[in-house]
Amino acid sequence: MSRMVHLAVAGDITEAEEMQEILSAAGIESELESAQDEPLTVLVPESKLDDAKDAIEALTEPDEILGE
Repeated sequence: MSRMVHLAVAGDITEAEEMQEILSAAGIESELESAQDEPLTVLVPESKLDDAKDAIEALTEPDEILGE
């Protein structure tokens, strides 16, 4: 399995869970990571990063979630 890399930062747990649902529906594993007083970061396998971006962008406004 490839290492987990940063996909997006979620504003809150609801947004993070919505992203996870989108990724799961696309068959992409994801994890949430958060340090105290830090926003939630959505992580995906490095090998699936482009697919994950495509899945999120297909169902959201790109600038709303993904910061490139």
